[in-house]
Amino acid sequence: MRAALFAGAVVLAALALQSPPPKFAERRASARLGPWFKSDTLDRGESLSALLGRIGLSDSATADALDAASEHLDDRRIPAGLSVEVRGDSNERAPSDILLRLSGERRLRLVRAPDGHWTAREEAVPWEVDTIVVHAEVRSTLYEALDVGAADLLSRRARAELAWELADIYEYRVDMSRDLQVGDSVRVVFERRRSGEGEVRIGPIVAAGLERSGKEMQAFRRLDERGRAQFYDGEGRSMRASFLRAPLSFRRISSVFGMRKHPILGIWRAHRGTDYSAASGTPIRSIGDGTVAFAGRRSGYGNTLEIRHPNGFLSRYGHLRGFARGVRAGTRVTMGQTVGYVGATGLATAPHLHFEILVGGVQRDPRSALRQNAGAPLAAGERAAFDARRTALLPLLAAPNGPVHPPPAQ
Repeated sequence: MRAALFAGAVVLAALALQSPPPKFAERRASARLGPWFKSDTLDRGESLSALLGRIGLSDSATADALDAASEHLDDRRIPAGLSVEVRGDSNERAPSDILLRLSGERRLRLVRAPDGHWTAREEAVPWEVDTIVVHAEVRSTLYEALDVGAADLLSRRARAELAWELADIYEYRVDMSRDLQVGDSVRVVFERRRSGEGEVRIGPIVAAGLERSGKEMQAFRRLDERGRAQFYDGEGRSMRASFLRAPLSFRRISSVFGMRKHPILGIWRAHRGTDYSAASGTPIRSIGDGTVAFAGRRSGYGNTLEIRHPNGFLSRYGHLRGFARGVRAGTRVTMGQTVGYVGATGLATAPHLHFEILVGGVQRDPRSALRQNAGAPLAAGERAAFDARRTALLPLLAAPNGPVHPPPAQ
């Protein structure tokens, strides 16, 4: 009996060591086959040919693929960070399908044909456009307000882009980095664009309202005779003015006009200006048209730039890392032109811009000195069309958060 059991065990062990049944082997092999996918990006300084080789193409296949793509792009002008999607249809390492995300609207697809040669074709990305209204209350910053108010409607990046767009509209009237207070609110009507791939973008803002201390400043988009977008307030006056309210584009302020303890001298003294905290190298813009009166080193200010403007205004920019090319005493500059770069020269503990306004040679608080009158009004012949469009947009501003009917075409 024991001998029979032993013999049976030997037979079973022998069978276990044999190759698996054909059907099982086929199933196991098929599990290794099938499509695969991975994504990659073009590294800084890397060529597309190097990337193709890195993701598995042979030298000959890379040359063939680049030849096919040459009609659609220049390998030498592809920016770093280009997103690449790679697909294969078997357990081979070499891909059979490569998608290059050239822009939000363009894709270039490289496909390996059965004969091994590569072909290229451009693909347009379809975008769905709707009109959205967002209301948000300020608790700390404009970023935070829109981050909360539009959380269900926009991606985080799109919410930041909306904040930037709003700051650009109001930059002649309000410095969004320092003039907002807790309890202020904003409402905005804009186009939202969504691709079939899930990307969300901000389209044009068509109307906005910024309420500060219980008073709302409205802005309405209008195309001029050249098709350029311009914004006007509720009275039909341009949102543009003689000066920008800030020398940096929507940046955080580290200290404001008044008395403060100097971080290096360690004494209390009047700080006649405003400090904008920003990374070293951040571009500084002229707040208005004018002529450079001084560009050089000046004691505790470090590298300093002074620009003389009409009507006795002079703007001063301190602690600069350096000046923009061609900016020197006597140079004419225009509003918004880059004139220097944030640094930490002079008596500065960290990179920031020290900004001052002088009127008639006397230092003034930039917040009051740059409080602008409204811009130029619309011409009389354009007022009726503007009033009609403003009337059509006002109900959209009052609508609750979410999609609304698009406004009439201009």
